[in-house]
Amino acid sequence: MFSKNVGGLDRILRIVVGLALIAGFFLNTEASLRWVYLIGIIPLVTGLVGTCPIYSLFGFSTCPLKK
Repeated sequence: MFSKNVGGLDRILRIVVGLALIAGFFLNTEASLRWVYLIGIIPLVTGLVGTCPIYSLFGFSTCPLKK
């Protein structure tokens, strides 16, 4: 499948941003574009899984190099 290409700090930031956006969906009940907060699912999942399809597409990785 996909190899891990999301490093430690990148993973933490993705998880925090994803959770914050999803929390915004539940806390902001009045906005007409409330569904936009659901985009937080993407960084949350990529942070939890440790792989990003966009990084794979461009050959980018934030994981430390293996010796």
